Amino acid sequence: MATYNFSRDNKLGEGGFGAVYKGKLPNGQEIAVKRLSKSSNQGLEEFKNEIALTARLQHVNLVRLLGYCTKRDEKILIYEYLPNKSLDHFLFDPRKSILLDWRKRAIIIEGVTQGLLYLQEYSNFTIIHRDLKASNVLLDQKMNPKISDFGMARIFRKYDLEANTSRIVGT
Repeated sequence: MATYNFSRDNKLGEGGFGAVYKGKLPNGQEIAVKRLSKSSNQGLEEFKNEIALTARLQHVNLVRLLGYCTKRDEKILIYEYLPNKSLDHFLFDPRKSILLDWRKRAIIIEGVTQGLLYLQEYSNFTIIHRDLKASNVLLDQKMNPKISDFGMARIFRKYDLEANTSRIVGT
């Protein structure tokens, strides 16, 4: 209902996981709804990983997961809505890039750095994002950055000095 049955008019974009839609809850709160595509290369493992990580993490520079759905064949993630989309919309558009003066760019860099520092040093776990790129940095109404898309992330015990992964993913 919040997305008007995943209306094309509410589609914000599409990634490896699937399409993202803008929605509105009955109380007026705007949300972003990420729906797993049937043809997605990512699947249940990444979906569970995203829920497990984002539910545990709370930082001003990380996108907030508000809920999820696993009813029937649907796999849906519900996030806070960030109206300025992703950083790549500004960096790679000649007209919009003008809006990012050096002061704003420095604030965005500082915010992403603070989010990464939290993930790797100050959270209860060590988390390696593994897919950090401009399209996974979302911007709120004041252009403050929030790291998103934790489907490829890995979590380690706090004081592990070494870890191995079995597959190469991300950027």
